[in-house]
Amino acid sequence: MIISQGGEKRVLQSAGLQVDLAVIGGGVSGTCAAITAAREGLKVVLVQDRPVLGGNASSEVRLWMLGATSHMGNNNRWAREGGVVDELMVENVYRNPEGNPLIFDMVLLDKVVAEPNITLLLNTAVYDVEKSSADEISSLKAFCSQNSTEYIITAPLFCDASGDGIVAFLAGAAFRMGAESKEEFGELFAPTKEYGELLGHSLYFYSKDTGKPVKFVAPSYALDDITKVPRFRNFNAKEYGCKLWWLEYGGRLDTVHDTEKIKWELWKVAYGAWNYIKNSGNFPEAENLTLEWIGTIPGKRESRRFEGEYMIKQQDVVQQHLHDDAVAFGGWSIDLHPADGVFSEKPGCNQWHGKGIYQIPYRSLYSRNIKNLFLAGRIISATHVAFGSTRVMATAAHAAQAVAMAAKICKDRKILPADVYHQGFITELQTALLRTGHHIPNVVLDDPEDLVGTAVVTASSELLLDELPEAGLLKPLEFSIAQMIPLKKGKCGTFSFHAESEEATELEVQFRVSEKSTNHTPEIILDKIILPVNAGRNELRLQFDVEMKDEAYAFVTFMKNPKIKLHFSNKRVTGILSVFNSINKAVSNFGKQTPPADIGVDEFEFWCPKRRPEGQNVAFKYEPGIDAFQASNITNGIDRPAAATNAWVADWNDENPTITIDWKETKTIKRIEILFDTDYDHPMESVLMGHPEHVMPFCVRDYVIKDGEGKVIFSKTDNYQTRNIIELDQPVNTKSLAISLVHPSADVPAALFSVRCY
Repeated sequence: MIISQGGEKRVLQSAGLQVDLAVIGGGVSGTCAAITAAREGLKVVLVQDRPVLGGNASSEVRLWMLGATSHMGNNNRWAREGGVVDELMVENVYRNPEGNPLIFDMVLLDKVVAEPNITLLLNTAVYDVEKSSADEISSLKAFCSQNSTEYIITAPLFCDASGDGIVAFLAGAAFRMGAESKEEFGELFAPTKEYGELLGHSLYFYSKDTGKPVKFVAPSYALDDITKVPRFRNFNAKEYGCKLWWLEYGGRLDTVHDTEKIKWELWKVAYGAWNYIKNSGNFPEAENLTLEWIGTIPGKRESRRFEGEYMIKQQDVVQQHLHDDAVAFGGWSIDLHPADGVFSEKPGCNQWHGKGIYQIPYRSLYSRNIKNLFLAGRIISATHVAFGSTRVMATAAHAAQAVAMAAKICKDRKILPADVYHQGFITELQTALLRTGHHIPNVVLDDPEDLVGTAVVTASSELLLDELPEAGLLKPLEFSIAQMIPLKKGKCGTFSFHAESEEATELEVQFRVSEKSTNHTPEIILDKIILPVNAGRNELRLQFDVEMKDEAYAFVTFMKNPKIKLHFSNKRVTGILSVFNSINKAVSNFGKQTPPADIGVDEFEFWCPKRRPEGQNVAFKYEPGIDAFQASNITNGIDRPAAATNAWVADWNDENPTITIDWKETKTIKRIEILFDTDYDHPMESVLMGHPEHVMPFCVRDYVIKDGEGKVIFSKTDNYQTRNIIELDQPVNTKSLAISLVHPSADVPAALFSVRCY
């Protein structure tokens, strides 16, 4: 029993924490940073002011996590982010293909608590900063509302991934809020005052069919006249969750200090919208629907942006500028919204895409004036225009992983964040990131510690793709369709396709490539052939008069003609895709991007895949065969398709696909890392969308590793992850390793991107 007479002022219970890295903010960015740092051996505290992890991706907000893949609605092929954020997305699809936001909460929490180096503080808000000097943080004060405890967190390094930048703000880090003028950075897409300088918040609701009539009595604060919302006709009984992303407000207010005011306005609109759906009489299909959930905190898009040594700008995104300190990438459109949000007469968003992914430099990931402060999440150093792209969660999380790896270098070398760049450790940082499956465009892994780099690599077979056979599947050319083909430098061979038509007509077939070999926007037409197509079945033999200047993807492009049907194949191969010049309104893709001439973005066509179970390849034959799947690809330092497939793929008929690694001398191996194909082109939206399978069809499920004596040292069944890390119980001394794979299915041959040994 505790009895207190009271009378004197009391103090809170206090707890001290001393760590290597303090990560503030448990959204996807902070979570990925904490996991990355912990796996590198750093003691980490992850401070989250909410009861769950995930931020805008959590069950409290329920926005899907996305990045460069953009709902498969742009030309960024194989662009899903790598490393820990990829691991989380793959794990979520495996456990949660239905997109249940509560399960995604569980996935994030499960990954964090599995790391013994992470101390997780939920429901804990930072409210004060102590500094050892004008430009250095020494400790933080935070309060947990659930256990009434004050935490004093001391660390040499801090990472602010809090969204509003609470630590950076309190510490005096330079920041911006609002939009830059066109003149400051030469950004032609900089918004006008009329359009507004800040993106607002959004708040969603979910509905549920109860199987019987349900009435709804609106609360007193619900918007009583839904026509005050210019787009009120967009409300319907079918769309819910983050498909209501346009239910947005607050861009004219202070998006930090007015958040509660903004939330109330969004509640008014959301409840008013539901009242309209249930009680207007315009939606009889809503009779059995009930309001299952409505957000209690809004999803915030924009507030403060903090200044690093470099500010990413529009030109970096559109022109794909290269940076010597590139550590991550983005690829979402430049996506700006009118500040008046749902009350604006303007479209809910203004998206302009780039032709490919762009690099994110390390110099944008730490404060320019607080020397031990990293920046992560949406607060990184970018202009308002560039922020329109860098702000999305998977992109932000990918960059946060680079921050965590840089913290490891800072600890080991006893240096500060800026020193990683200025003292010449960027290559070390890039190498450490690439080892984890983290992708950096135009940067190739050269890992001196990888024993496979000194080995001879051979395979039981290498696919020479001379045919994707027909499957009795015909699709009309309602849209123009292109088959992506990875070709080597040199003269193009001969293609054969089959088409059917009910009447005589003509078909135009173009041979296209991208201006940049690492892009997948087929804007350059090298040749075109117009063929007569007769009624019935037609064999189309195509010999294009072209010579590939570099190894790259070619697009054999069948121009729209609804009278013609092409034969498709059920066979799928790593690095092979068909793409369609179709429309995806969800990301402002109307088949072609035609911007005004004065906003500084490019005009080009969209060529995008279809989601499975659609998305089959066009059936074809190719002489002399596509030779793009050699065993040597596993050591080329690129772990996904880019200008080439970058994968070893076994022959269809190989009954025991095996990659063999031979050394001249005996090697001691403690750790083996293998990267499989989990389809980097699939966006893996974390909630709401749902996915057609829980394991990607290209992923090798079962494999066995043997040493030079034929002894099994490791075996795996039911794999579904991209990166497999094998820590051997006892080091193996051997001159050889053999990794035998099982084909994922009869229609998909076994493939892998890399094997590394340490």
